[in-house]
Amino acid sequence: MGLIENIKENAKKELKTIVLPESEDERVLKAAAMVLEEKTANIILIGDEDTIKNDAKSCGANIDGATIINPKSFKNIEKYIDELVELRKAKGLSREEATKIMTTEPRFFGCMMVRLADADGLVAGSNSPTADVLRAAIQVIKTAPGINTVSSAFIMETIDGKFGENGLLLFADCAVIPEPNAEQLADIACATAATAKSVVGIDPKVAMLSFSTKGSAKHPLVDKVQFAVDILAERNVDFAFDGEMQADAAIVEAIGAKKAPDSKVAGHANILVFPDLQSGNIGYKLVQRFAGAHAHGPVVQGLAKPVNDLSRGCSVEDIANLVAITATQA
Repeated sequence: MGLIENIKENAKKELKTIVLPESEDERVLKAAAMVLEEKTANIILIGDEDTIKNDAKSCGANIDGATIINPKSFKNIEKYIDELVELRKAKGLSREEATKIMTTEPRFFGCMMVRLADADGLVAGSNSPTADVLRAAIQVIKTAPGINTVSSAFIMETIDGKFGENGLLLFADCAVIPEPNAEQLADIACATAATAKSVVGIDPKVAMLSFSTKGSAKHPLVDKVQFAVDILAERNVDFAFDGEMQADAAIVEAIGAKKAPDSKVAGHANILVFPDLQSGNIGYKLVQRFAGAHAHGPVVQGLAKPVNDLSRGCSVEDIANLVAITATQA
């Protein structure tokens, strides 16, 4: 089976509840129907029940089995409002403002469902910018313990299986932080290792990438990656990591043995942490196009509970796949 098929099979073993707040998008309704048919998650749709059911009928989506919640008539809305006021009290959020947000902003309402364990995860973004999705997630759900950085990873599924874990590699960060500092790079490495374990089911081997391998070049950009490696060592993390190293030393066994002979990661890395967003974004797109690799993601990571962001150009299948990924993160 391919990666997505494996992820869906894992999701079926212990059904999680995923919120889809953008019920006005017919792709979301069709994806909800697909998820329910495949039995990869329980689904909550946010909005007016009559409108959602009529829209689903109009586009041929069978959403029987989905839970529909209208925030304006939700029985626990006062609890949600109280929680948001408490979370944002340092910013001076009034109860009136919190009430408006909870009853008119479905992404915030959905994230509060996840925070208060009324759902296990959320998928949004088909009908809103990434910034809106991440703002709700960061303000309501917050980051995971010990992690101060929200980042992303692409799960790259290559065809020939020569590199990584039988052709599977995770690239990070390719979508969120333009210029991470050393501390943020270490956070990205830790979060991506967690994604590798929970979603892909592989033992992380993290390469901290640079244009230098083990001091072969001197530059402040190299220093930043070396500092990140030092931070990981200080944290005593429970996964293999090494750096700084060039991409070929990270994934090609013969080159890794030559450039970093004492490394347990060189030549065998399955996670590549790029030094900045430019290199990460360019790197994953080149591999996707030149090598015909499947790029699954971006998977948002570093949050206390899973929230994932869709491209506004996503397909129904993309949404259903990301629901399964989110369920395995949970």
